Amino acid sequence: MTEGKTETLQYRFDGPEHLPVLILGPSLGTTWHMWDRQVPELAQQWRIFRFDLPGHGGAPAHPAGSVGDITDRLLATLDGLGVQRFGYAGCALGGAIGIELALRHPERLASLALIAASPRFGTADEFRQRGVIVRTNGLDPIARTSPDRWFTGGFAAAQPAITEWAVQMVRTTDPGCYIAACEALASFDVRPELGRVGVPTLVLVGSEDQVTGPAEARTLVAGIPDARLAVVPGASHLVPVEQPAAVTDLLVRHFTTAWQPAPDATGQTVLPGLPGKPVLAATPPTAPVAEIAPAVVQPQTQGRPDPYEAGLKVRREVLGDAHVDRVLADADDFSGDFQELLTRYAWGEIWNRPGLDRRTRSCVTLTALVAAGHTEQLAPELRAALRNGLTPAEIKEVLLQTAVYCGVPAADRAFRVAQQVVREETTPED
Repeated sequence: MTEGKTETLQYRFDGPEHLPVLILGPSLGTTWHMWDRQVPELAQQWRIFRFDLPGHGGAPAHPAGSVGDITDRLLATLDGLGVQRFGYAGCALGGAIGIELALRHPERLASLALIAASPRFGTADEFRQRGVIVRTNGLDPIARTSPDRWFTGGFAAAQPAITEWAVQMVRTTDPGCYIAACEALASFDVRPELGRVGVPTLVLVGSEDQVTGPAEARTLVAGIPDARLAVVPGASHLVPVEQPAAVTDLLVRHFTTAWQPAPDATGQTVLPGLPGKPVLAATPPTAPVAEIAPAVVQPQTQGRPDPYEAGLKVRREVLGDAHVDRVLADADDFSGDFQELLTRYAWGEIWNRPGLDRRTRSCVTLTALVAAGHTEQLAPELRAALRNGLTPAEIKEVLLQTAVYCGVPAADRAFRVAQQVVREETTPED
């Protein structure tokens, strides 16, 4: 790749070339094969475009640390293929990409389906913690527990081959790309912007999804002006795999009826009319239930660039939501101004400067704390260093360096704190 050129994604097409393009976006840890059961029927009406996330499914391992970065790579891939306007359905992280498309590139999008998606995926701490575990232990702990997150217990027990397929998909993902995708989800939060999604949107969720369940789906429906909710009974997070017929049925109905032609003013080529609605397959044993939710437009929050807001964002990303929430909750009239000063200048001005990356700033911070004897501040900064990408081995090297330049007693105290923090942060959950 030449300098400044956007990376592209690994992709495949299915279906006749003359049909409108429908993109199917994957979930974190999966490949385009998660959509295999939907393709035969969808390809009767659309030319299906599937892609792999960086480092997934054998794709080149070029990490992308934000949803916007992945979206830019998708658009660069489509531009190279001459695809200007399309429908889009995405699952989980793939759904976040769909929201990003609707917000940043609405002229490209004809219709949208968000599956097992959310305007904010859990907490930033959860995904950064997952990144720490992968960086330390590899992907095996995540792979072994993926069926518990993706499928209902009954499905996993009845479909051991699919369950093992899911485990192997995660195991064969590039760890660095997986960590970067976790960081992308950690920083993704479009709750204030949902009212600007201007295309017809289907929000589809499994009734048993414990990752991004019906509550998150209803948040999307309440925020997006033209959205409706479909709840698929008996399905968990990876609902296209667990209930393929129900998902296919809902997608066919949505994209057949809600496809918007390109506005003439954009200069885009208007797509040919879609074929009539096909005769659907027999209703699956577990039929989907769809309901219309009222449109509630969320007010859009806009403000001038401010070091405090930028600092609070960086502070949360580095130290974690739980720590920052605790510190700010403990602040009162006496200490509140000091916390504002830290957020505005230490985090908004210094930590937010582009001259050093966060890994380097963590090395400097750990060294300074050891040198000054501030052992009481080491634990949160050690956790921040792990989130910022330092491995336990690299932290050990930093502390060994401090033994030479800051003194053995100071380094000894630091090693005791670091040993406990590393053990807590890098031990996989059972």
